[in-house]
Amino acid sequence: MTSMSPRENILRAMRRQQPAYVPREASFTVPVYETFMQKTGQTDPAAYFGYDRRTIDFRSPEPGDFSRYLPPLERPGRVDEWGNVVVHGFKYDTTDYVYPMRNLKTVAELNEFPFPDFTPDACHAHFEDEVKGWHDLGYAVTGSLWGTMFERTWHMRGMDNLFADFYDNPDFATALLDKMMQTRIFQATRYAEAGVDILHTGDDIGMQDRLLMSLPMWRRWFKPRLAAVIAAARRVKPDLIVEYHSDGSIQPFIPELIEIGINVLNPVQPECMDPAEIKRQFGDRLAFSGTVGTQTTMPFGTPDDVRRVVRERIQTVGAGGGLILAPTHTLEPDVPWENIVAMFETAEEFGRYDA
Repeated sequence: MTSMSPRENILRAMRRQQPAYVPREASFTVPVYETFMQKTGQTDPAAYFGYDRRTIDFRSPEPGDFSRYLPPLERPGRVDEWGNVVVHGFKYDTTDYVYPMRNLKTVAELNEFPFPDFTPDACHAHFEDEVKGWHDLGYAVTGSLWGTMFERTWHMRGMDNLFADFYDNPDFATALLDKMMQTRIFQATRYAEAGVDILHTGDDIGMQDRLLMSLPMWRRWFKPRLAAVIAAARRVKPDLIVEYHSDGSIQPFIPELIEIGINVLNPVQPECMDPAEIKRQFGDRLAFSGTVGTQTTMPFGTPDDVRRVVRERIQTVGAGGGLILAPTHTLEPDVPWENIVAMFETAEEFGRYDA
């Protein structure tokens, strides 16, 4: 047994140092969580499977009045703090959105929109106590900025509208992204002040076999703003680890993500990029979280297939450290329980560096 705490273990992996064992984690849809409770008699997958980190998040601010921006709803939904009507789709991990900014045309109209305000203490005063509590128990802590720039703005504006703005209404696009950047700078800085170990950022900028936008477009509109968010947080906490999430094929973006300070790439979707090749190209500068396919191995493989893939990932991507093993997305109800058990058991059996 190692005397290394879970926090020390995952931070070593994320810093591309050799930990005592390969950290492992997963997220579940509601039906999979219900299966977990039925099979184990437990309520906390992180505790049961031994995750090395826990996550804190902002509490929702007081919602603005979005009534003038939203149409009558065809299906029930709830309005979130961004003005999105969140309408759950017909699958467990799909969500439809009504875009509250879809009809705005001018910066003046944008400035009237009730953008969420996360600065009140009620949204974040709990951070210090939560971080200390998890640290005292030996866990690393992640602060999450889901959909940091691109995803959150297109969820408000509509993807087609946002891309059109880049060409036809650049003043509007600039003002919208600058508002989002300032919100994210406050949130990232606040996480850093509270002492989180890891800042989770990201936007899905890849499709299955190609980029979702051109590299020049990303460089112009998103790269400098994401860089500003990371720099602001690191002015408070220079050793902050920054994780970046994007599904899909994003290999051309990776060198520039490294350039602006990304330490961990998530989820390295094996159906889109070869994890071993990504490790060979970038493993001297990046750690990797994920790598076990949720389009292939987890739902459609046998437990033996899962064991084979997990061992391969540990031997290749995990060589010398730098791997946090996980499925590449939230596990859907079509994933057999036996495959989930096989993933965690194989990681436990073959993922120890000190064996």
